[in-house]
Amino acid sequence: MHAEALARVESILAQAGIGNPAKDALAIIEAAQHLADKNNHLLCALAMAADRAAGTPLGYVTGRVHFMALELSAAPGALVPRDETELLGWTALRMLNDFSVDAEHRLIDMCCGSGNLVCGIASYNPNVRAWASDLTDDAVRLAQSNVRRLQLAKRVDVVQGDLFEPLSGRGLEGTIDVIVCNPPYISSGRLDRDRAELLTHEPRAAFDGGPFGVSIFQRVVRGALLFLKPGGTLLFEIGLGQERQVAILFDRTGGYDPVTTVNDCQGHPRVIAGRRRFV
Repeated sequence: MHAEALARVESILAQAGIGNPAKDALAIIEAAQHLADKNNHLLCALAMAADRAAGTPLGYVTGRVHFMALELSAAPGALVPRDETELLGWTALRMLNDFSVDAEHRLIDMCCGSGNLVCGIASYNPNVRAWASDLTDDAVRLAQSNVRRLQLAKRVDVVQGDLFEPLSGRGLEGTIDVIVCNPPYISSGRLDRDRAELLTHEPRAAFDGGPFGVSIFQRVVRGALLFLKPGGTLLFEIGLGQERQVAILFDRTGGYDPVTTVNDCQGHPRVIAGRRRFV
């Protein structure tokens, strides 16, 4: 039955033009086996396949997603974590792992969405004490659920509000080692014109970076200076070709050393990092 169901689901996805039908079919079969009783595995899988074929993100279909080799919950209202964002997570983790093994390492995950970055980083470094922030109810609830799922609640707080605002007054100013942020970075015009398909299932707030795609970058670059300790680092995921724009934002503050970038497997800069200057 498993082989038959897998073949049927893969065929449905292939006919719909899904990019990797075999991989998605396997994820759907595994989710159906978890969600439905044995007699209804096939029906459940076929219903999920129909949703995926209609363009629903796989994470929404199965209710789960793998990120940094961890299984996380996914749900509408928060962006489904992308594979490319793992580069930001592993870069930040490598940076934190270079610190003293006897000290607490403080991390902020800004625009945390489902909490994938903070959960991934904190799971692999037991010395991390972290705070994650997002604006929307759905994202905060999902991030809190993932923190509990991975038993990280003693070391990770998820707060709700506008960027750094909910973190003020907690004694965090000037104490943070690393801030990670995967902000919305598609310009409003391009989102409406060329990337409108993204809005069919996922929230606009997760993509819309304002008129030039850098509105959140501007605010986070400035706001992070209050929280980073001297020598602390702010890291962003960036869109293709945005490295020069974002580097200028760092430079204009006068508070950071010259930025560095990290390339993806195709050689494109996708992570940018600025270290707060020592006074």
